[in-house]
Amino acid sequence: MKLSDNVTSLSGIGSVQAERLVKLEIYTVFDLLHHLPFRYEDRRIITPVSQIKAGFQITIVGAISEITNEYTKSGKVIQKTEIADETGKSLVIWFNQRYLARTIQAGTKISLYGKADWFGRKLAVISPEIADPETAGTIVPIYPETAGLTSKWLRKKIREVLDLNLLDESLGQNLRGVHFPNELYEIEKYRRNLAFNELLKFETENLKRRHDWQNRGVAKQFTNPKSQVTKFISDLPFKLTKSQNLAIEEILADLEKPVAMNRLLEGDVGSGKTVVAAVACLVAKLNGFKSLFMAPTQILALQHFETLSKLLSPFKISVGLVTSQTKSMGDVLVGTQALLNSNIDNVGLVIIDEQHKFGVAQRALLQHKGGTPHVLTMTATPIPRTMALVLYGDLDLSQLTELPAGRKIIKTWVVSEEKRVSAIEWIKKQKTQVFWICSLIDESESLKAIRAVNVEFESLKKSFSNLNLGLLHGRMKNKDEIINKFRDKKIDILVSTPVVEVGIDIPEASIMVIEDAHRFGLAALHQLRGRVGRNGQQAYCLMFSTQDTERLKAMETTHIGSRLAEIDLAIRGAGNIYSTSQHGKSELKIATYKDFDMLPLVRRTLSNLTLNPSP
Repeated sequence: MKLSDNVTSLSGIGSVQAERLVKLEIYTVFDLLHHLPFRYEDRRIITPVSQIKAGFQITIVGAISEITNEYTKSGKVIQKTEIADETGKSLVIWFNQRYLARTIQAGTKISLYGKADWFGRKLAVISPEIADPETAGTIVPIYPETAGLTSKWLRKKIREVLDLNLLDESLGQNLRGVHFPNELYEIEKYRRNLAFNELLKFETENLKRRHDWQNRGVAKQFTNPKSQVTKFISDLPFKLTKSQNLAIEEILADLEKPVAMNRLLEGDVGSGKTVVAAVACLVAKLNGFKSLFMAPTQILALQHFETLSKLLSPFKISVGLVTSQTKSMGDVLVGTQALLNSNIDNVGLVIIDEQHKFGVAQRALLQHKGGTPHVLTMTATPIPRTMALVLYGDLDLSQLTELPAGRKIIKTWVVSEEKRVSAIEWIKKQKTQVFWICSLIDESESLKAIRAVNVEFESLKKSFSNLNLGLLHGRMKNKDEIINKFRDKKIDILVSTPVVEVGIDIPEASIMVIEDAHRFGLAALHQLRGRVGRNGQQAYCLMFSTQDTERLKAMETTHIGSRLAEIDLAIRGAGNIYSTSQHGKSELKIATYKDFDMLPLVRRTLSNLTLNPSP
């Protein structure tokens, strides 16, 4: 058996369990071993029954008396028994666990782990876990679970795999130390060792991709038409920021090299990425090449088409639009996935907006159009520079760190449930267009407190009866039509799911309302906030939440995306905030932002391995 084998190669894992494991992003034996506990229960200290206190998690060992089933008036079944040791006895209660009376005989000595609390007037151990012999008196790992897969089941399977001795000594020791530690203080040491190995693998993949890119062939080397670029910039109706000018310098330097550019341009919503891309398109045209500009949706393609047309038309550069419905030619072709199916030659530059919206195969096909074009990818996802250099280590990085002159800070408030009515009254008085964001489409049985967009739309129609409201979510086929109505001011309030997060430009919208804001990461909240105030007007963001957390409060005082991302990472951990699976890269499953202090050592290790490869 190999670590890369599917989990179904393990005994006792059939198709049903495999489907459940997929929900935990576990596909292979390797994934199972790297599904780490998120907390531990120290069950080594056994509490004498006479010392049980309400409110504490305890481990007790003793002989069980007969388990009886007692029925309540509502039809539920309560299991009652007593557990006794040499110091005394205690009541034990379970709910709706009928099988216990059949499976545990009176007099059996067992170990229980659970919380002691009052049951009526009696102190009892409530719904305890019956410890198996392997966990009794040990530190017990508790895993992220899903329906049908408990921590107990995951512990059993992980132990079985570790006992197969598939791993080298070092990896085996680190994984055992994390899954089944002997001491609590050792866990972090073993986890950091695993994080180091993961970062080393990630950096190795980045280095390989860089080498592969550089070996693709000679790029379409451009010359820098400095005078025309200077004129383009000086003729703009606004002044570029320092970081825009720096990004343009970096891109122009790349275009002059014999190796094709492979650069990521990251900047907040409204930071001016499109005008930087327009300069690259200008240089491509002046060198006799076409540019392709790919957007993830038709509405975004149309927005880029309109912006680039305004910027480039004074230089007699034609901009065409290629979508499933429209096809026009030009020096710069802006489009959706329809660009992939178009027969276009002489392509010198490819620009991909919001690259995480495209699959690996799509990007590869676009990048190979016309031989070896230069590639510029753009994202508005706020990423701390250190994180970006890891996740996109195969790319060169330019970051736009300022907003253009004239853009006002968006006033942001966390709004409690008590202030909801007064906030809605305030919104009514503003007489401006409003985005109203909900995280769910339909009401959820398991998330009853969360406001769903369909329900909220009907409720808001009553609150704003004199205004026109529109509804938008991912299942709708007429999304573009709704957005165009909003842009044309035929809709006053757009009630939507976060499909508006990326790129949609409604210049007159001044208020962003976000329901259940605690359900969003700060990066997503910041991107949503950036959708308003695009015309230079004062804009506002109201975050409705039942949880007035330190994390959300950061949105009120911090307006730099990368700083918010750092705060989120420090509080929530890296997790899957920045997913790279669509990029064709490995995921960071173990390493967190706090582990990035090891990067200098990781890179020195990689350098030594590269210079002194094993025989």
